[in-house]
Amino acid sequence: MATMNGDGPRAMPDSPELDLRSGRVLMTLDTMKNNQSRTLEGILESAVVVSWQELMRGSQAGLIHIEYTFAPGGTLDYLKLWSSITPGHWLLACEYWMTASTLHDRGIHFENGYQSQGLAHILESVMQRQDSFLLPTDFGRQGLLQITAPTDEESTAVSEVFDHLASAPADPALA
Repeated sequence: MATMNGDGPRAMPDSPELDLRSGRVLMTLDTMKNNQSRTLEGILESAVVVSWQELMRGSQAGLIHIEYTFAPGGTLDYLKLWSSITPGHWLLACEYWMTASTLHDRGIHFENGYQSQGLAHILESVMQRQDSFLLPTDFGRQGLLQITAPTDEESTAVSEVFDHLASAPADPALA
C-alpha cells in the first residue's frame, strides 16, 4: 500500500519488506509487533486498511485521503477521512476533532451514511494517545495522506495485528 504525504510518495513506515515483483510494501505481523518506532501516520493508514470495506462500501478499488491539521502544541487538532470510489468524486466519510467549538463537537463524527464502530474505536484511542506515536512533522500547513487499495496480504496482516492488540491485556500506563 503506497501512500503520499506532503513530501511525495513513500511506503508505509512500519513495513520494511518490499515485494520486488510488484514494488509494493508488504507488512508482516512480526514486523508490526516488533516495530518500536510506530508513527501516527502508519497507525492511521493501518486503521484505514482494517476498515477498507466500510470506507469503500464494498468496493476493492478506490482511494482514501486523510487530511489533518496541527494544534499549537504539535499534536493533531483534527483529521478528516475522504473516500473516493469513483475517480474525481470525494465524500467525507468521517472527521475527528480534539476540541469542541460552536461548529462541531469533540470526537468522531461520521458523514454521508458512513459508519464503522471499529474505525471509531481506533481513532478515539489513537487521537487520545497521540504522544504514544511519532507525530508527523508540522510544516505549518495541512497534512495529507493518500492511501491506495491494500492487497489481500496487507489487509490480513493489519487485521491480525489489530486482533492481537484487541486481545492483549490493557496497558495500565495508558488507562
